[in-house]
Amino acid sequence: MSATAALYDTYARAPLRFERGEGVWLIDEEGNRYLDFAAGVAVNSLGHAHPHLVEALKAQAEKVWHLSNLYDVPGQESLSRRLCAVTFADKVFFANSGAEALECAIKTARRYHFAKGHPGKFHIITFEGAFHGRTLATIAAGGQAKYLEGFGPKAPGFYQVPFGDMAALRAAITEETAALLIEPLQGEGGIRLVSKEFLQEMRALCDEFGLLLIFDEVQCGVGRTGKLFAHEWAGVTPDIMAVAKGIGGGFPLGACLATAEAASGMVAGTHGSTYGGNPLAMAVGNAVLDVVLADGFLEHVRDVALVFRQGLASLKDRFPDIIEDIRGDGLMLGIKAKVPNGELLKAIRAEKLLGVLAGDNVLRLLPPLITTAEEAREGLHRIERACEALSQPARLQASA
Repeated sequence: MSATAALYDTYARAPLRFERGEGVWLIDEEGNRYLDFAAGVAVNSLGHAHPHLVEALKAQAEKVWHLSNLYDVPGQESLSRRLCAVTFADKVFFANSGAEALECAIKTARRYHFAKGHPGKFHIITFEGAFHGRTLATIAAGGQAKYLEGFGPKAPGFYQVPFGDMAALRAAITEETAALLIEPLQGEGGIRLVSKEFLQEMRALCDEFGLLLIFDEVQCGVGRTGKLFAHEWAGVTPDIMAVAKGIGGGFPLGACLATAEAASGMVAGTHGSTYGGNPLAMAVGNAVLDVVLADGFLEHVRDVALVFRQGLASLKDRFPDIIEDIRGDGLMLGIKAKVPNGELLKAIRAEKLLGVLAGDNVLRLLPPLITTAEEAREGLHRIERACEALSQPARLQASA
């Protein structure tokens, strides 16, 4: 029996076995060092084995691991206050993942209208190419056929419109519409950035029709674009926001943030989680905020992102047969490839660099936020070598 034979066959795993991590590096069982620009799909926001996170987790592990939400959890009180202080939100619900945070966001929006005496307002409009999770509700919200296939009828109440099409969005609003849901920067959909103007128009639409605006910042939030949350670049605030991935720095943690008005329907008994907000997650979440909110940290992200983005633009000019476009913002970037993106991923892995595939033939590059300019340049050198190996002249020479 192979090492993975007893596992569900739901992942196409790379034949890599990592033993430990140090900052932006992963070390496999043979001692090979890989520059990790996948970051656990934007999860390891502060890299591997960050000393402040490690100490916070160890200190809490020696006290209490789990209490449930039958009792007060001081770490929840601290983290929720801190999140509310730096965002639009008044209320926070803690979960274990991005999908759970989105489930809470969906329920919050629907429950809001129910509590206001409008139980028929439960439809949520989303956008083609979106990815909101793998639960039955969130695959319906995402609307992608490849994730819906084989799981029975699509959960009702979700309607997709074309990405960036304001006329289609306005036309889709009905008396049953409760909320609009969007990722300010699509991840799985191909690192597609929503314009500031579109987000501003969405806010105006919600105000006009009495709808709630939900942002999915599971992947693009917690400093990844150079601001704490990506929507800040547009000067727009949502009513509800789902957060996960980077907020836990590698420990499972999700959160749904909302205004007091939007959360007004979520009274005792309407929602819950056994593990959500457990003391271990709260200790790590607070430690992540200690780092990300420190003076100069987000400025560092923006500075390194500029170095990385400019370097990728230069590679696009040098390898027009490999790179069609560079997408994204901050340290959430994508290479739209002219070769199959799987070939590009294989080529960068051969150079001991890790990335993540995305839709629209894009290769995602999601370096930890602690990446230095020097490490970004090292990553660029490895991408350059991968492009050289894949370029048409190199192929012709190899076949000669």
